[in-house]
Amino acid sequence: MSTTADRLDVIDTCTRMGWYTDQRDWDALEQVFTDEVRLDYTSLNGGEPAVVPAKGLVSAWSGLLGAFTATQHVFSNFLVDLDGDTAVCTAMFQATHRLPNEHGGPLWTLGGHYRFALVRTGDGWRINDVVMTATWADGNRQLLTLAAESQKS
Repeated sequence: MSTTADRLDVIDTCTRMGWYTDQRDWDALEQVFTDEVRLDYTSLNGGEPAVVPAKGLVSAWSGLLGAFTATQHVFSNFLVDLDGDTAVCTAMFQATHRLPNEHGGPLWTLGGHYRFALVRTGDGWRINDVVMTATWADGNRQLLTLAAESQKS
């Protein structure tokens, strides 16, 4: 496969992560990941990075992000570094979350950049490491808590 085709496939795989999340296509979302995924959302939530099964990750996201009435994850400015059967893709992102509520605005938007590490498998490129670095936010961050609490009821 050519370097150009690999670069496009890597970008496509990363884009699908956001698309499938926003479309609530949880089965397809699981297919963009390797069986285990290292996640680092510490810039938003603190704590430590974790390695989780893809099934568990998708289950958690379907519960939390599925609680919003809508989400939109937009990626841009992709940079891809290829090294044989591995790749690193960085991209800027803006993620808007909508959840009408009685205690504030219905929108929370987060921006920053992602660093995805991918491996080539027999089924194509798959994400095995995700680092999200939030650099700005606007709106009602309380929506994240409200969405999480709605899953406990």
